[in-house]
Formats: sequence, C-alpha cells, structure tokens
Amino acid sequence: MKPQIDPRGQMTRQDRQMPDADARAFLRAHAVASVGTSDPAGWPYVVPLMYVYETGERLYLHTGARGGHFLSNIRLNSKICVTVSDAGRMEQGSPSPCNSALVYQSAVVFGTAQVAHGPDLERRKAWFFDRLLERLGDGRENYSAGYTMLDHIILYEVRIEILTGKINVGPHH
Repeated sequence: MKPQIDPRGQMTRQDRQMPDADARAFLRAHAVASVGTSDPAGWPYVVPLMYVYETGERLYLHTGARGGHFLSNIRLNSKICVTVSDAGRMEQGSPSPCNSALVYQSAVVFGTAQVAHGPDLERRKAWFFDRLLERLGDGRENYSAGYTMLDHIILYEVRIEILTGKINVGPHH
C-alpha cells in the first residue's frame, strides 16, 4: 500500500507560490481572514474573523465570549484552515475574456486552534487589540477608555503547521 501524500500546502501552480518570507509578510499585513472549521457531522463552517500574525508559528484570532458554532467546532476538532486574500485588478487578455486574469495574492494556513488561557490572558488580549488597531491604522490613544470588554472575548492561539502563499501577477495561463 502506497503512503498517502498530504495535499495541504501542495500547489498545482508552483510557479505562483510565494517564497515563505513573502507569504509571512502578506499574512502580517492583513487583519481579516476566512477561518474554516468542521462540525461533528463533518459540515464545514467558514467565518470571517479578525486576526493578528507577527512572526513565528503562532497566529491569534478572537470571537465573542458567548460561545457559538466556531467555539463548539474548535472544542471538538482543533484543526482549522485560515485563508487571507487580496484581490487586485483584472488584467484583460486577448482575444477572449477567458484569457484574462485577476491579479491577486493569498495565504493559506493549516493548523490547530486552542482557546488561550493563563495568568497573563488579559495582557495577551490587550496585546492582540493593540496589534489589531495598528493594522487597521488606529491606536488605543484615540479612545477615552482602555479595553473595557476584554472579558467579553475569547482569544484563540493557532499553531501554524503549514503556510503557503500564492500570487498571480496577470494573464500567463
């Protein structure tokens, strides 16, 4: 019996694969991702979430503290897929629209998520929101009160197992 090859991170169009450093820079520059989990029946659940990535093999994201579908799924199966994309312009091809191409960049992370905990959790939540505000072009100093609702969010720590980035620069089919 042949060993199965893990398809995660294997790109058909290797000519479009970003170097690892570029994929990490792309991930670091953004703040919203589509995050996929699966429920006990195997149904996929994908939701847009705010995230922070700086360096290394950890990424952080958050949800509200009320629980819900995402938290239920993570508790049963910690495997997730995080996708970040940035669509650019449409490059017109010739002679047909089928020869055109969308310029884009994307990054895909496969990993495992767990609810963050520990004695420094409030500090880590504040760090998360400080970084998030930076990425959104804002800062805590623009508000009269600090982070008054940290106890109303769940912070997740994602261990990155596989990260790939993809770039399409135009119509080169």
